Amino acid sequence: MSHDPTARMILARASELVTGDRADDYGDAAESFQRVADLWSPILGVTIQPYQVALCMAQLKISRLLNSPTHGDSWVDAAGYIGLGGQVVPDDVA
Repeated sequence: MSHDPTARMILARASELVTGDRADDYGDAAESFQRVADLWSPILGVTIQPYQVALCMAQLKISRLLNSPTHGDSWVDAAGYIGLGGQVVPDDVA
């Protein structure tokens, strides 16, 4: 994707990916994030929740953007992770 700084383009592309190609490639977001949480939890020694995986992955993309702020795919991916995180966060999280 060429760099297009408009929010509309970034969010539209993120939506396309999380409901299309990425969903097809990786499966259900809640299940995918749960698998990652199950792998990270013993390494970190704390229980990780699926929505926290989404937050961490968004932070990874943000970290990369600090080095390469014109990399359009990272903006799209960060938006996608935030959207999916909001989708999988349980109602009882304060």
